[in-house]
Amino acid sequence: MTERKLSSVDYLREFARQNPRFSTAIVMDARAFAKGRGERVKIQTRTDAVLQILRLCWVTDAFTSLLFHRLKVSLYARGIPIIPTVLHKLSNLLGSVQIGRPVIMEGGVYMPHGYVVIDGMTKIGSGAVIRPFVTIGLKDGDFNGPVLGRDVSVGTGAKIIGPVSIGDAARIGAGAVVTKDVPAGRTAVGVPARLAD
Repeated sequence: MTERKLSSVDYLREFARQNPRFSTAIVMDARAFAKGRGERVKIQTRTDAVLQILRLCWVTDAFTSLLFHRLKVSLYARGIPIIPTVLHKLSNLLGSVQIGRPVIMEGGVYMPHGYVVIDGMTKIGSGAVIRPFVTIGLKDGDFNGPVLGRDVSVGTGAKIIGPVSIGDAARIGAGAVVTKDVPAGRTAVGVPARLAD
């Protein structure tokens, strides 16, 4: 039996399908944003969830940008043309959030503000906090990006570059440039980043 070779578009769609369902992810994101903003986290009904999502869209551009990214990935995985590109542009315009198609992002991610770039074959775990002016991306010539575990905190202006692994509950200091793995529960600071004592 001959194995069918996937085109680059098919490959990206397969990767996009690894993201959680839109409705599940965006409710988890709403809880994360509410928690990060010190607001009511508990969502009791479907109507309550919709109202919370609409309220967060009104008060924070970063949440709206993340919602557009989630919707973009969901539609792209289903093979729907054009609309995902429009949603990508809107996400960038509203909150300066640029998240590439091959990025896998679990639900429950919090971005206090926009100005975030995430690209490549990158994975972001649930509970991640990604502050403004952060880049999570690629080294030249390598399409494999970072893998961030759950509950990772990334400080303002930090850069996480290349196929590195950031363990669960690790902290990346503001302005750090990370090009090597960071173990779970540890803190990386500086340029280039080193583990703090």
